[in-house]
Amino acid sequence: MHGRLRRLQIPQSAVYVVLALALLGCISLVGMVSSYARMVWKVANYNALRDEVNALRARYAMLESSANQTKEQLATLQMFATEVSLAYGIKQKLEGPSDISSEGRLVPTYTETLSEYNFLKSASLSGAGRRSFYLWRNAQLRPSLWPIQGRLMSHFGRRNDPFSGEHRFHAGVDISAPIGTPVRAAADGVVTFAQFSGGYGRLVVIRHGDFETFYAHLSRVHVVEGQEIRRGEILGAVGMSGRAQAPHLHYEVRQRGTPVNPYTFLARSVVAQAAVKKDLPF
Repeated sequence: MHGRLRRLQIPQSAVYVVLALALLGCISLVGMVSSYARMVWKVANYNALRDEVNALRARYAMLESSANQTKEQLATLQMFATEVSLAYGIKQKLEGPSDISSEGRLVPTYTETLSEYNFLKSASLSGAGRRSFYLWRNAQLRPSLWPIQGRLMSHFGRRNDPFSGEHRFHAGVDISAPIGTPVRAAADGVVTFAQFSGGYGRLVVIRHGDFETFYAHLSRVHVVEGQEIRRGEILGAVGMSGRAQAPHLHYEVRQRGTPVNPYTFLARSVVAQAAVKKDLPF
């Protein structure tokens, strides 16, 4: 059985409608893609601007913090300069009313701070004043106090080691005292060592300018490294930690790192219990 071909005729107007719809679809698609691309570009620009704003805010906060620190430092400098001026007699009295709180503003301005600094820089202190201050300060830094009240039991120099029996150099002197006797600083200084140290046992080392003093075999330590200490202040207690056969204080004095005979200083020193903590003389 043979099939028949049928011819389907499509009106020309329908073809035009389909082509018009296709063209409209293409235009719409291009518009959508273009709109999406613009949106993506705007979002990218917004993110970049936001990051830049955040960076500027962080930089502003850092600059503000730095400015505040500078203001505080300038205020501290001005106050310190005022105190030093009064202490050295450059100014006879503090400026301002007796009730300084009524002034309201206690923080000086930048100009006031620089003026005070330049005034101090150009001020000429009397030679006698400078000499008396340095003589007083050197006296405070020179070991001039018996660290404990006790009896000398071992001298400075060569001696027989009580443990090994060998003839060795003894870099300090030993002062006998009961366990727990307070040990005091021989001069003003800064604690540079405060911990256990082998044969020394519990050891405290204080730096006094060119001098250092060593306090060994302690039972207790009452100071920490970096602490400022004044002449006569308690730094620990007598013990027998480390290489010690009986309770005593091993006391050393070193000048520029070299051990010197502590007896030279002890002979002209006062007893620790009679020491009075002194302050600045002005």
